[in-house]
Amino acid sequence: MSAYFPPLRTAMLVAALSLSAVFSAPAFAFADDDARKAILDLREQLKQVTEQNRQARMQLADQLENLQHEMTTIRGQMEKLNWQADMDARARQEASGTTTTVADPREQTAYEASMALFRGGKYKEAAASLTTFIQTYPTSALLPEARFYRGSSLYASKDFKGAIQGLDGMIKAAPKDPRAPDALLVIAASQIEINDMAGAKASLQRIVKDYPQTSSAETAKSRLKLLQ
Repeated sequence: MSAYFPPLRTAMLVAALSLSAVFSAPAFAFADDDARKAILDLREQLKQVTEQNRQARMQLADQLENLQHEMTTIRGQMEKLNWQADMDARARQEASGTTTTVADPREQTAYEASMALFRGGKYKEAAASLTTFIQTYPTSALLPEARFYRGSSLYASKDFKGAIQGLDGMIKAAPKDPRAPDALLVIAASQIEINDMAGAKASLQRIVKDYPQTSSAETAKSRLKLLQ
């Protein structure tokens, strides 16, 4: 038996269903829009996080590169300090063992006064005093020693070009002097200080070639390894 709905009631029911359909459709539409917006927001957040990670990695790489550069610089500075300490020690040892004497007491006294300045670490004063000695006694038997310690004093005073020039003249004038290989070591050290690496290598190689039986040759070999 079929249910009977009065015409007015039927019309009201149809209207209600229609309104329900009208209001429910935008609800689904709004839900879809919210979902899309949420997805877009997540994508944007992910993009930002990815970019931040990329920048962080780049900054970390830059920091590591800077750290490596600083470490290389520190090692280079330490090598220079060690080199200078070695040069000073060798020069002091040679100076303390000086046995050459001359007949002229004034000449001997002038030389010893210069060496006292050198041993006392007063390198600028020693260089000036030894320059005066060389000019005053150009034919002295102490001349090679005076020129060597003058060059070493100039090196210690950071006059690297002056040290190279003076010691090169000493070696040319007395290539067989026992201090010639040591003079080349000081020249090489000075060349490194002025960033003449090719010159430093050539000086060290010359020691190994021309003075192979000396302790300077062993030092030169170790220094060449550092310059590779």
